[in-house]
Amino acid sequence: MTNKQKNHVKEHVPTVDTAAGAYGVLTQIDSLSAAQFLASSSDIVFIINADGIIINKVFYSSDYSGELFKDWVGKAWIDTVSVESRPKIKEMLQDLASGQTSRWRQINQTTEPGIELPIRIILLKAGTEGHAIAVGRDMRPVASMQQRLVAAELSIEQEYARLRHAETRYRLLMQVSAEAILLIDGRTGRVIEANPSAATMLNRPLKRLIGSIFSDNFSGSDLGKIEDMNIALRSSGRMDEVSLTLEGDQQAVASATVFREDNAIYYLVRLFPLSVGTGGTVVSKSQSAAIRVMQGMPDGFVLTDFDRKILTANASFLESAQLGAEEQARGEPLDRWLGRVGVDIGLLYSNVIENGMVRQFSTVIRGQFGTIEDVEVSGFVAPDTDPPSIGFTLRRVARRTIADDHSKKSLLRSIDEMTKLVGKVPLKDLVRETTDIIERLCIEAALQLTDNNRASSADMLGLSRQSLYVKLHRHGIEDKGFGDKG
Repeated sequence: MTNKQKNHVKEHVPTVDTAAGAYGVLTQIDSLSAAQFLASSSDIVFIINADGIIINKVFYSSDYSGELFKDWVGKAWIDTVSVESRPKIKEMLQDLASGQTSRWRQINQTTEPGIELPIRIILLKAGTEGHAIAVGRDMRPVASMQQRLVAAELSIEQEYARLRHAETRYRLLMQVSAEAILLIDGRTGRVIEANPSAATMLNRPLKRLIGSIFSDNFSGSDLGKIEDMNIALRSSGRMDEVSLTLEGDQQAVASATVFREDNAIYYLVRLFPLSVGTGGTVVSKSQSAAIRVMQGMPDGFVLTDFDRKILTANASFLESAQLGAEEQARGEPLDRWLGRVGVDIGLLYSNVIENGMVRQFSTVIRGQFGTIEDVEVSGFVAPDTDPPSIGFTLRRVARRTIADDHSKKSLLRSIDEMTKLVGKVPLKDLVRETTDIIERLCIEAALQLTDNNRASSADMLGLSRQSLYVKLHRHGIEDKGFGDKG
């Protein structure tokens, strides 16, 4: 070691004389100065005896109220702390009694109003009689900080869980959606997300589809349309539906929505084929508009197969049938809501299948909750669809005022005449006559509903044709101008 290094060590290593001198200075501090020093360097100070009893005034900082400590003197220290802190007090007192070096411990001091104060405290041995000085530091700022950290961590965990659940729902919706959906980077035009339906429609493996240029998945003649779509989305944030050509010359319609994320623009593109059924019949723009109009038209529209099962229905039909959604009607038989039970629907289907169409067939539509409306039904058979289907329009009509008024007047006049005979004719004769009147009115109504088709009228009334002919002859209806179309 060089002389320079030796001199450097001598300058920085305290000598015995220096340590003794510092100790001598400390021994010269009087008790009042020592008490002031402890009080100023800590938040709470008190003295306990060998039995753990607080025997002197409690010194505390200005942050505390004196009311918190007025009853501490004379109490056992262990009785002034919370239950979970008492084992720590016992250990500290045992260490003090055995002469072991004390260490900082965190305890909760209880106060008279029932408030718990978190304090970091240490015991310093004082004198030869087993007394000790308890020096404590207020841990409320640290505890408050810890609580805020815990609350922040819980908030982060909750937000992370919410985002994880949202992403799970997003992934699930993308997987199960039958609609082709692609997420496009607005800057590069690349596909950054796609669902299996999009891969199926574009006839590409999902892994190859993700990362590809969006325009590369369509015919080269559509590049101009896609560029116009990008320009419209960047400039106005919206676009009209665009018809694009897929592989095999199949047509599809693309619509897109713009959104921002991390200062980047993305397009959420939806694709759906312009075809009906499995035949791949292309629907023009005007036909697509006609379909939308049919869905919103005030007259009811319903499409069924030849087994009378509903394939689709518009909002007006659902309203008349008192249904909340099309799914409630799809797959159900039409006669659940249309026609008089067991009568009209069979006649309607037989006529439309036999003639290819039917016009202004009078019947009723029955609501899910019991309402009944008079409607006129027109229908057309579309045998070229898959499956072959029948479309019906249902127009609400006012009740047949002429026929109903005539029948009502006849019935009222007959009832008035019958009541005049009360007391003059036996009751059984009056009942038989009233029954004949009602029977005649029902037969006339059935003939009007079926356009004087006696075979259909007999089915509607639940009679055989021979029985109907007998009743027609008995009531004289055959002489009133009803032709026989049966």
